[in-house]
Amino acid sequence: MCDEPNRHPHDGSGRTVTATAAWGPHPGPEHRTASQENSRVASIDVGGHPFYRFCRTALQDIRRQGRYRQFTPLARQADNYPVYDRAVPAVQPPEGREVVVWSANDYLGMGVEPAVVEAAIDAIRAHGAGAGGTRNIAGTSPLHAELEAEMASLHGKEAGLLFVSGYVSNQASLQTILTSMPGWICFSDRQNHASMIAGIKGARGASCVIFEHNDLADLEAKLAAAPKDAPKLIAFESVYSMDGDISDIAATCALARKYGAMTYLDEVHAVGLYGAQGGGVSERDGIASQVDIIEGTLAKGFGVHGGYVTGSAELIDYLRCAASGFIFTTSLPPSVVAAALASVRLVRKDGWRREKMFERVEAFRTRLRAAGVPFMQTPSHIVPIPVGDADRCTEISRRLLSEYGLYATPINYPTVPRGTERLRLTPGPFHTDEMMDGMVAALATLLGVSADRTVQDAAA
Repeated sequence: MCDEPNRHPHDGSGRTVTATAAWGPHPGPEHRTASQENSRVASIDVGGHPFYRFCRTALQDIRRQGRYRQFTPLARQADNYPVYDRAVPAVQPPEGREVVVWSANDYLGMGVEPAVVEAAIDAIRAHGAGAGGTRNIAGTSPLHAELEAEMASLHGKEAGLLFVSGYVSNQASLQTILTSMPGWICFSDRQNHASMIAGIKGARGASCVIFEHNDLADLEAKLAAAPKDAPKLIAFESVYSMDGDISDIAATCALARKYGAMTYLDEVHAVGLYGAQGGGVSERDGIASQVDIIEGTLAKGFGVHGGYVTGSAELIDYLRCAASGFIFTTSLPPSVVAAALASVRLVRKDGWRREKMFERVEAFRTRLRAAGVPFMQTPSHIVPIPVGDADRCTEISRRLLSEYGLYATPINYPTVPRGTERLRLTPGPFHTDEMMDGMVAALATLLGVSADRTVQDAAA
């Protein structure tokens, strides 16, 4: 990769300026005056390019639709999860405020588990802050090999491979598999995650057949219509994070066997949470051995960072040698790998976290039901609160934060279809009864639930 790409900047009037004027040698920042720095910024102003006009118009349209996304600055309290600190910039000097977070994907609170934190600190002291490069260039740490073996063991597979994120593990693995041989057909659930879609779309030469969400009859009809000798792959998830529903893995694997297809299962929102050791829904249902490839993340149920795939030794070895998203990306820092390894081992051994999370989920649903607050009943740990309008959803989220000190992310299009906007709540082991009472009362007020159905009724 070239260190300095060939650029052709404009001076703001549509005229191309010389590369020397915009990108030639400049004095280092310690030697530049403020006027020189401002002049340099002005010299690379490319606002006249049509793409900048496109961005401006697109952002205006996104704002009009009520789906403009803003970050909320929150700092997690490691010793008080799920409480975070929020700076309130409108107050001078800025005033801090505690916020109870209801939308985090650190479902078990493992990201603040002392043993996990200490493992990361010890690894930094022993190995430094970064990995130093890709595993091919800088060597591979024994920690990486240990974690890959741990994930393979968790899912009952021969081997595993780490990626820098769950998004990359899906994108790189699916794209690599689907470009390996001519004629691949990928059967993809309509509600698959964007990372899976990116991998499938990036597989040039492969065909994609979308089947209706969790509709096995539609999947079978499309499998039956496909050429018998074509290589086939069914890509689907176990827990779908927006609706909180769960796929029928056993029946999907049965169809795969019937029509000679491989299976690729995303267990991102299930690993750590389901099964006797946290191996996901496939472990819970005793079906993991029938799935060809199980993909997961270390960033949700395990509370750290990174993604992985597990499968047969040859398949994983092929991905290691062919997946560009693995080969050309600096590997996970040893501190992250050590923390993830400690987390996975704890979660596999101690089931109380899973048990407590599901107890808290049911306690929260009981309160919502008794207070008359609408919610989507799901078979998973995810509790969506339907709103149905982007502007209203965003406004309710804003008021929860500003008036009640409660954070619940608004989920709007394109994450979910228009008209199905919602708040997505994820009660965890450390959400107390008092926290639940506060959230239910706030939702009842903001959603206009009848005042005679109180949180006290819910707790009774």
